[in-house]
Amino acid sequence: MPVDSKMVRRIARLARIKVSEEDVPRLEGELNAILKWIEMLDEVDTSNAEPLTSMVRMQMKMREDVVTAGQDPDAVMADAPTKDDSFYVVPKVVE
Repeated sequence: MPVDSKMVRRIARLARIKVSEEDVPRLEGELNAILKWIEMLDEVDTSNAEPLTSMVRMQMKMREDVVTAGQDPDAVMADAPTKDDSFYVVPKVVE
């Protein structure tokens, strides 16, 4: 799907990036070149490649799932920077 000037403006609006009209043709060419390069990756045969979670083959070390400090509320709240009764106080992030 080639990128046209309308798509460049839409992408810029979605990304909240101010793009001048003079830059639209340049960005159109750059985005099309990027997409063409990505399409070249479809030519690579990956049928025998296993999905990777790491470059090093190793098993994750598992530990026993044991509750440690949950039984002592004072110990749990001891490191809280700000607390109210037995609750953490955090800054308001939604208005």
